[in-house]
Amino acid sequence: MIRVLLADDQALVRSGFRLILERDPELEVVGEAEDGRRAVELARETRPDVVLMDVRMPELDGIEATRLLLRDASFAGRVLVLTTFDLDDYLVEAFRAGASGFLLKDVLPADLLHAVRVVSRGEALLAPALTRRLLEEHVERARLTIGREDRFGELTERELEVANAVARGLSNAEIGAKLYLSAATVKTHVTRVLAKLGVRDRVQIVVAAYESGLVRPGE
Repeated sequence: MIRVLLADDQALVRSGFRLILERDPELEVVGEAEDGRRAVELARETRPDVVLMDVRMPELDGIEATRLLLRDASFAGRVLVLTTFDLDDYLVEAFRAGASGFLLKDVLPADLLHAVRVVSRGEALLAPALTRRLLEEHVERARLTIGREDRFGELTERELEVANAVARGLSNAEIGAKLYLSAATVKTHVTRVLAKLGVRDRVQIVVAAYESGLVRPGE
């Protein structure tokens, strides 16, 4: 069973998602939260595999709730952010907080079920290329000056090449072709990069690369 927690301040939204999810015999809704603070509490109590987290909620917004939850080393679940907007600064902040992707609230039922399954397997729902576009737009608007962080210094030369390629939106197959590596070797390098950077998925590699200045807009 894939255990799902719903966090949204609108009861109708939660009820709609519950009806869709519970039609699938392999999915179980373990709780509902009407605000961010309750979402964190319930997630720690029920240990869901996936949290569907609305961005704008009372008490504690979804971004801060995501940040608090994913800082907890004992929590092994993933967060999918729910939003009514597909491109805005809220999403950039959600990725920084550790979210594995986002869904629009008018998502089709089949796409919702697919998203929950993908994220529950530990994969990033959002394509790195789209994450890159979001971050580039954010950096350009904010005119940020960002400097290289020490944590990229822990990577080997090959791992740094792989991290750079992931940040530019390349798939494992494309990285392998570019660096003349097998698919298994690329996967191993990506796993090591995730561990050394202390992030959960490929989306977070992209975020870290822009935050650190490893990749800059327009490159």
